[in-house]
Amino acid sequence: MRINPPLVALAIGAFGIGVTEFAPMGMLPGIAQDLGVSIPAAGLLVSAYALGVLLGAPLMTLTTGRIPRRYLLIGLMGIFTLGNLMSALATDYYSLMVARVVTSLNHGAFWRWLHRSRQRGRPGKTCRGGGGDVHGPDLGDHRRCAAGHLVW
Repeated sequence: MRINPPLVALAIGAFGIGVTEFAPMGMLPGIAQDLGVSIPAAGLLVSAYALGVLLGAPLMTLTTGRIPRRYLLIGLMGIFTLGNLMSALATDYYSLMVARVVTSLNHGAFWRWLHRSRQRGRPGKTCRGGGGDVHGPDLGDHRRCAAGHLVW
C-alpha cells in the first residue's frame, strides 16, 4: 500500500480541527478553575469557536475561491496553527476567547475544500473527516488528566 502524503496531511488537519473544536468540552471544569471563571463562562469558549465558524465560513470561502487549493489549505492551516499557538500562550480568559475565534476562522473553508476533494476522488479513495468529532472530548479529558493542570 502506497502512502499518499497530501491525503495524510488532510486527515491530520481534519482530526486537528475536530479535536480543537470539541476537546474543551471535556476539560471545562479544569479550564474554569485555571482561569478563575465559572464553568458556564468557560463554556462560552466553545461558543466563541462556533461564532468564529459562523463568521469565518462564508467570508473565508467567498474570498478565497480563486486561490489554488494547495496554497489555500496551507494558509488555512497556518491560521489554525496561529490560533492554537495563541491559545497555548493565553494568560487570561479574554485572550483565550480571542484565540478560539482566530482558530475557528478557517474551519468552514477547510471543510468545504475537504468535501470538494472528496467529491473529486475515486470510490474507495476518498478522504473522510470526523474522527475528532467523535473522539475530541474524550482525548482532551484524558490529556488533561494525564498532564495535570496546565496553563490554558
